[in-house]
Amino acid sequence: QVQLVESGGGMVQAGGSLRLSCAAPGLAFATYAMGWFRHAPGKDRKFVAAISLTGSIPYYTDSVKGRITISRDIAKNTVYLHMNMLNPEDTPVYYCSARKDYMEPNGYGIDYWGTGTLVTVSA
Repeated sequence: QVQLVESGGGMVQAGGSLRLSCAAPGLAFATYAMGWFRHAPGKDRKFVAAISLTGSIPYYTDSVKGRITISRDIAKNTVYLHMNMLNPEDTPVYYCSARKDYMEPNGYGIDYWGTGTLVTVSA
């Protein structure tokens, strides 16, 4: 059974940094694009970043470009989200996702979701 297990969330002050991790034991990792979405209370879930099968092509939503970097370690079946210069708008729950071949930023056709990890950024 495939599970996506996020970790690394927590509380940080504005301007600080966090690294989120998503381990995917049991997933044929090299055949899935991986991504991160975030969901704030009362709002729609939003795309943050994704990375291609080989890790050579990352893509981001405009609001995080230059502050957040996605990477993947195929040997460890793990994807990371390195977040810098955090602000309170980065606060919600972050979800790891896996989709065969290509990650659609609109969230269409996601094969697997993690259970989420909470990031709280204080002003």
